[in-house]
Amino acid sequence: MTTPPPIAGSIIRQARELGFDITNSTPQLREMLTRIKELEHRGYELESADGSLALVIRKSLTQTPPPFEVDAFTVSVRKDGPVRTCEAIVKVRVGEQSEHRVADGDGPVNALDAALRAALVRYYPQLAEVKLTDYKVRIIDSQSGTAARTRVIIQSGDGTAEWGTVGVDDNIVEASLQALVDSLEYALVRPGVLAPV
Repeated sequence: MTTPPPIAGSIIRQARELGFDITNSTPQLREMLTRIKELEHRGYELESADGSLALVIRKSLTQTPPPFEVDAFTVSVRKDGPVRTCEAIVKVRVGEQSEHRVADGDGPVNALDAALRAALVRYYPQLAEVKLTDYKVRIIDSQSGTAARTRVIIQSGDGTAEWGTVGVDDNIVEASLQALVDSLEYALVRPGVLAPV
């Protein structure tokens, strides 16, 4: 029997921490490794985003649909004299139910976060406890200037645990939304909240 590469051993350990009983011979392990390599090639930094990594593992090992999906979103920033307003509109699906919410915020990410929570807290009241504790942006390909691909890493917590999530896109708002969605999804499926299926 061959020894698994270091990354495979790390993924096996992480999966076991999430409650999944996997080994080097688990068929989905190769799929997970391929997916992780694809994401890292696109600029995702999963070492700093344990929540996003956990979701990749969970999606590879279960057929469970995500607890919610974002069908559409809009973010606008308006400035009228000294007053600046950021507004986000989101359309979210939870099972067969659809929610459409609007929220203002101090900035585009804050407005998106507020709109997402407004749409989801009715179904998942525990999300009211999740707080964004850090937000970092990194340019991946600086040669592209303002059109560069960006990586957003968000740290979140709910008073009992903290986790990181990541998003990557040419559009910083889209990258931020990816990281926010992962953060809220991980808050719902992390160990001790919902048991793995």
